[in-house]
Amino acid sequence: MRLLPVLALGAFALPLAAFAADPHSYAQPDQVRVTHLDLDLKIDFPHRRLDGLATLKLDWKNPEAKSLVLDTRDLKIARVEAVDAAGKATALKYALAPRDKELGSKLTIATPQHPAQVRIAYATSPDASGLQWLTPEQTADKKQPFMFSQSESIHARSWVPLQDSPAVRFTYRAHVTAPKDTRVVMSAINDAKHPLDGSFDFDQPHPIPSYLLAIGAGDIAVKETGPRSAVYAEPSVVGKAAHEFEDTEKLIATTESLYGPYAWGRYDILVLPPSFPFGGMENPNMTFATPTVLVGDKSLVSLVSHELAHSWSGNLVTSAAWRDIWLNEGFTTYVQGRITEAVYGKALADEEALLSARALQKGIGEMPANAQKLAPEPRGIGADDALSAVAYDKGSWFLRTLEQRFGRANFDAYLKGYFHHFAFQSIDTEQMLDYLKPNLIDKYPGKMSWDEVKAWVYGAGIPKDAPLPDSPRFDAIDRQRADFLAGKLDAAKLDAKGWNTQEWMYFLDRLPDAPKLADIKALDAAWHLTGTPNAEIGMRWYVHAIAAGDKDVWPAAREHMTRIGRIYLTTPVYRAFAATPDGLAYAEAAYAKAKGGYHPMTQGAIEGIFAKAKKGKH
Repeated sequence: MRLLPVLALGAFALPLAAFAADPHSYAQPDQVRVTHLDLDLKIDFPHRRLDGLATLKLDWKNPEAKSLVLDTRDLKIARVEAVDAAGKATALKYALAPRDKELGSKLTIATPQHPAQVRIAYATSPDASGLQWLTPEQTADKKQPFMFSQSESIHARSWVPLQDSPAVRFTYRAHVTAPKDTRVVMSAINDAKHPLDGSFDFDQPHPIPSYLLAIGAGDIAVKETGPRSAVYAEPSVVGKAAHEFEDTEKLIATTESLYGPYAWGRYDILVLPPSFPFGGMENPNMTFATPTVLVGDKSLVSLVSHELAHSWSGNLVTSAAWRDIWLNEGFTTYVQGRITEAVYGKALADEEALLSARALQKGIGEMPANAQKLAPEPRGIGADDALSAVAYDKGSWFLRTLEQRFGRANFDAYLKGYFHHFAFQSIDTEQMLDYLKPNLIDKYPGKMSWDEVKAWVYGAGIPKDAPLPDSPRFDAIDRQRADFLAGKLDAAKLDAKGWNTQEWMYFLDRLPDAPKLADIKALDAAWHLTGTPNAEIGMRWYVHAIAAGDKDVWPAAREHMTRIGRIYLTTPVYRAFAATPDGLAYAEAAYAKAKGGYHPMTQGAIEGIFAKAKKGKH
């Protein structure tokens, strides 16, 4: 891929792409910028539709601008109006462009008079990429339908017409009507005691980017977990979730002690049905979470540490474009480790850091060179594709390297200052580096050269001197695994009774890609891994067992991948099946029955696996 030329600007070379508009948005915020959104939504479960009225408050930047350009995807526009200070509405002309597969349809509204507000009446499609509609049968309690959003990366445009770019931040208010006995929640302050009367009002006074706009509705109960935190979930799930997340207040207080006050008021968690495509989504005030972390022993609550950490890195200081998403995810993964260490101990934090680092080392060489960079050339990379292990794991590895070189106290002071300096702003990599150089690199000379910084950020791969934490327990597991694979240690003799989730993950991650069938059979006989309720262990187990040719695990693997909609835990099993003709046919049959229960993003990922497998045959 052709690399962009660069311009020398003081401390570093700035890619020309940094000057360009967001390549994943039609919006023109240099001409006019949305500063506030008023939403009026009606939830229509029978038709799988939101009927909406979106009023956008506008800040005109260019006196010569003739139009307002918004992002949409599969929205049915009923009318567009200018609204004056007295509330009088005047019809505006508009044009909806043909649909682009990734970006959706550009909505161009003629606005020669520069109205202060524009109002759009619209309806969503039943197939909106940012919404999932579940029948009662697809929920845990099977009593009421359920609906939830997933706006990241560029899916907010499928349920609200707006400037769908992380560079644009806006406040919002919303009024939502729903069937009675249905609870509605949004990425704003939620009232746990709100009557289920079909009418809900929300206010988000802090400016947020569009990908953090979120809504959920269904049979949702609430349990408090602290003075400023609660768990929301279906009634049969909420008790288990509240127990798993009972340390939430401790996690908030720990993060505040490191990086300054929590700026958002409340921190609540909505545990969604199993079809939720991600582990968690850091929607302000209301994290959306997968039920796959509810394993009963708090071993996977680092997900809460991660989503909570986004309240500082991502929600407070936001990447201005998807090319810069490591500023969200790399910083957050680093902060997650610090929270985990403070609350659950250094050993667990080190194990999680090692797990991600080893996985990155194994897979990064298979990526195109541009995709291996923290700040890649943006052209040719889809918005969803930017959310890769590089952003999370190479980004956090870089920050751990800075901490090691400069000392924890100095690095903490820098990071706390960074969050304060850029609070409620969207920035790019170059702005981050402009702050890093005087406030850390130059402040403590001789610790790390600027060339080393640029190698981490703009270079492919992982620097050879990247530090890794020590883990004596992982070292012991390495020795046992090696002895087992060499036939020197029986499966039943593995010292695995006390292994936590992360240690089982590590043992399985470093098995051969296609283990011997006899080894797989021995492990299953000794440790009963087939049918495990722990989805992290299950995903790894089924991938290896399928690759080894163990057809006895196929039914349990099918149950795993059709019960869980989390992309990370589902697609590897589909990919393992798709490696052989018989497995591909089996997986396609399973998918045909399960498709309706998957989120559109999960559907797209699975169908992509099938298409690639079939293309490989030819």
